[in-house]
Amino acid sequence: MSIYNYQVKKPNGDILSMETYKDKVMLICNTASQCEFTYQYEDLQKLYERQLKDGFTVLSFPCDQFGNQNPEDGVQTAAQCKLQFGVSYPVFDKINVNGDNTHPLFNYLKHEIDAPEIEKNTFQQKMLFENIEKYYPEFLIGNNIRWNFTKFLVDRKGKVVARFEPDASMIDIQDAIQALL
Repeated sequence: MSIYNYQVKKPNGDILSMETYKDKVMLICNTASQCEFTYQYEDLQKLYERQLKDGFTVLSFPCDQFGNQNPEDGVQTAAQCKLQFGVSYPVFDKINVNGDNTHPLFNYLKHEIDAPEIEKNTFQQKMLFENIEKYYPEFLIGNNIRWNFTKFLVDRKGKVVARFEPDASMIDIQDAIQALL
């Protein structure tokens, strides 16, 4: 299988093939509208604007599996992202990223690259780990998505080349993107 074999749904219900993004560098992210990492919408928008002309895109997939932090439907989430954070990159319909109803694209992504060990060096990292350990310990096992704003970097040939946890440095992410462009 290839990332280009998957289909995704827009908030309006239209189905889109991932082949639409062939030959682009993609940063695919599960997001949430009411998460402590929501500020990253703006960071992702800046990356998108800075690299769009070079064949880069951000793809956002709202998810409500972590603390009910995205209770809105896909249409409401996309509108909120645009209004509140100035998001112009694609925001898709709400999905699940873990469990029996995992969206096939995210099932593929999380099995293409191993989940890194969660570091506990900073206060934010410790809080993230403690929340996951307390509320979703099963997500610490294997390659599960552990929280909102987990990101997968995909190269122009559709290969998943990196996985970034929610607390990853945007500078490190930008450097990884730049290396592929």
